[in-house]
Amino acid sequence: MKLGFSPQEELFRAECADWLTAQMAGEFADIKGIASLTEKAERRKEWEQHLGVHKWSCIGWPPEWGGRGASLAEQVIFAEEYARAGVPGRVNHIGVELAGPTLLAFGTEEQKKRFLPDIAAGKTIFCQGFSEPNAGSDLASVRTKARLEDGHWVVNGQKIWTSLAHISDWIFVIARSEEGSKGPKGLTFLMMKIDQPGIDIRPIKQINGDAEFNETFFTDATCPSDSLIGTVGEGWKIAMGLLAFERGVSTLGQQMAFRNELDSLIAAAKRNGAANDPLIRQRIAKAEIGLRLMRFGALRMLSNSDHSKVDGAALTYKIQWATWRRNLGELAMDVLGQMGEVTNTVGYEWELLPNLFLYSRADTIYGGTNQIQRNMIAERALGMPREPRGDA
Repeated sequence: MKLGFSPQEELFRAECADWLTAQMAGEFADIKGIASLTEKAERRKEWEQHLGVHKWSCIGWPPEWGGRGASLAEQVIFAEEYARAGVPGRVNHIGVELAGPTLLAFGTEEQKKRFLPDIAAGKTIFCQGFSEPNAGSDLASVRTKARLEDGHWVVNGQKIWTSLAHISDWIFVIARSEEGSKGPKGLTFLMMKIDQPGIDIRPIKQINGDAEFNETFFTDATCPSDSLIGTVGEGWKIAMGLLAFERGVSTLGQQMAFRNELDSLIAAAKRNGAANDPLIRQRIAKAEIGLRLMRFGALRMLSNSDHSKVDGAALTYKIQWATWRRNLGELAMDVLGQMGEVTNTVGYEWELLPNLFLYSRADTIYGGTNQIQRNMIAERALGMPREPRGDA
């Protein structure tokens, strides 16, 4: 298990830090520190393209597809320095971290040529069409249907919680292509252009005043027959491969963002005197210990070279960080007191710590609820009997 970095890797860290800091102090200073994924969307798209020009967008990808062929350690370093520099979250994180790696693993050469260069260049923004009103963490229950007709796939149904669909160009969709199929069987993975008459996107107002998520309706929406990844009926396999990428290198960058939130909370506690409360200090210490343990766990998970075996660390990581951050949000509000319940801004906009509390309420739900994660840990990591399912 590797817990440190070589001198050469630390030189790479300095290169990353210098470049990112210069961008946030120069041309893109206006987007530094933005917490919302929807604020200044057009400027954020310009930032995506700027990253692409300088080959910082997808550094782990092969050079022929717009990457740098960076090692795992270098990818971790860049993710950490990205968050440390106060650079806002990637509006194309679905394309860079999910769609792109899925295409690299399962796509044809033609599909790679069609999509990968533009994703790396920040010219094509992707979103994800998985969850439905009655199929959230239970992806095998999707009802959206796809049928092949006159050389095109025709899609009908509804997706929900579609992050950034309103500013995206393409969406990948899991749809049921086999009539009468149940569970993971009969699903197909499709890539669809969003700007078409058959797709209707409606924003969902969130508790923190943002509207990052959307409902996405498909009414005879189409895509060419060769738009599927893999083969007909392989949608479950492709989706599981994609979700494995979600637990990848970005987890270390995510933790650096958590580090920034915890540091802001500590500074607030010192300013308003909450740090004098022994119970608050104890909870801050517990948060610090939890964050350090997460880092070691993530490094262990990423350094696991035997991907043929179920990695318990990967299965437990989501529930670990989501529960930790939800608790951090509650601690933030206890530190702020009544001042955390008011805002001086217009349009229901919140500063970092109140926004942390409001947004973190969803952390234990999206990407696999805590309850579903516990089932996965029991069944896949511990080998316990499967919970009875309706599709059995």
